[in-house]
Amino acid sequence: MNAAAPASPPLAAAIVADEPQHAAIALSEFFDGHPVATFAIDTRHVITHWNRACEHLLGWSKLAMVGTSNHWQAFYPKPRAVLADLIVAGDETQMELLYPGKYRASALIPGAYEAEDFFPNIGASGHWLHFTAAPLRDHQGHIVGAIETLRDVTERRVAENALRRAHDNLEHVVEKRTAQLADMNEQLQEDIRQRHLAEAELRRSNLELTELNSQLSRAQQQLVQADKLASIGQLAAGVAHEINNPIGYIFSNFSTLQTYLDQLFEMLDAYQKAEPGTAAAAALRAQREQIDLDFLREDIPALMAESREGIVRVRHIVQDLKDFSRVDANQDWVWSNLHRGIDSTLNIVANEVKYKADVVKEYGDIPDIQCLPLQINQVVMNLVVNAAHAIGEQRGRITVRTGADGDGMVWIEVADNGSGIAPDTLSRIFDPFFTTKAVGKGTGLGLSLAYGIVQKHGGRIDVDTELGKGTRFRVRLPVSQPEGEADAAGSAP
Repeated sequence: MNAAAPASPPLAAAIVADEPQHAAIALSEFFDGHPVATFAIDTRHVITHWNRACEHLLGWSKLAMVGTSNHWQAFYPKPRAVLADLIVAGDETQMELLYPGKYRASALIPGAYEAEDFFPNIGASGHWLHFTAAPLRDHQGHIVGAIETLRDVTERRVAENALRRAHDNLEHVVEKRTAQLADMNEQLQEDIRQRHLAEAELRRSNLELTELNSQLSRAQQQLVQADKLASIGQLAAGVAHEINNPIGYIFSNFSTLQTYLDQLFEMLDAYQKAEPGTAAAAALRAQREQIDLDFLREDIPALMAESREGIVRVRHIVQDLKDFSRVDANQDWVWSNLHRGIDSTLNIVANEVKYKADVVKEYGDIPDIQCLPLQINQVVMNLVVNAAHAIGEQRGRITVRTGADGDGMVWIEVADNGSGIAPDTLSRIFDPFFTTKAVGKGTGLGLSLAYGIVQKHGGRIDVDTELGKGTRFRVRLPVSQPEGEADAAGSAP
């Protein structure tokens, strides 16, 4: 809004409540002779001054206005407050309501406001007015009225509108010429765009071929690794089978040997009882003392018991190895006890873990779940071995926990107090062939294989890790598979 100059401060300050009579007459003459349309009201909103310029601009005479509160008629078709009324009332809220976005505080007169608006009731075709209203105060600073000056800015507004229309026309011409130039430029650039499109298509095809080659290479590596793992599994199964037969012989022979020893000890007891009445009693006693028969009677059963216990442990290890090798084992979806599978797996990896960490089992109360047991065992093995590899030089701790969430899910948790996983590698730990171990120390397939198995079971793996503090993997598995899902999955290797 372009603001015209407001009423001068001397005029605004000239009207006071206690002025002498001759000063009032002089002020009225000053009002009448002032070239700017001006009127004033008192605190009752009654017009006290209405100069000739105001009569000329608004078409209402001084005689018709002074002493009334009808100044609104000069501006609006029905009663409403003008800016001077709002100054007297001190109501800025009404200013925003009546002149929304059109008024502002005066920069020259304290307490004054100015605005600009179009008034269709003034003249034949309406007028644009810039008006400034200021408070009138007495010598004590009390408001005794308000003065408002009016300037006709119609010509400026008409000129601005004409300039705006000319600017719009110019913009239209420029836009039209620009569009024509753009069309010509589009035609000139068509060959270049086609060439760029061809180059982009060629690059895209090249990238696709490169990606396909990478996928084929990864698939080949996975097939080679899978073949190696299958060969190792078959070898382990064969070794376990071959070891199991001689262990069976030894176990059976130990039982027979225990029976024979019991019979020999009974025979020795009989000889010992008959010893005093024989001619060779002294020689038998010396022989008995020389071989320390009493010690042998105590030590041999102990040796037999220890040997028997060792054979039983070897037998369990061999059986677990056979089960874990996935040969002659059930690969169908079955209801399985997770704790039994975890114990079997921990027995298999005991040699990998026992020199690095203590394994603590904290089993919760969980139901049997429908799963592929050997694959779940594979997941547990991979997590436990990874935890052992994460332990530093000092002996660590690996905790295996189980529990149920109460929403048809159970969980297995493997936690260690090792080195933790760096944040920049955490998002890649389940990628095939990704490993942070030294060359030759890992294939990068352990966690990827575990992730795939858990996904196939409809579960998920959550990871919580902190550098220097350790890592916790939690595997959540559904208790039962959706009807038909297990049949559709079949027996997966």
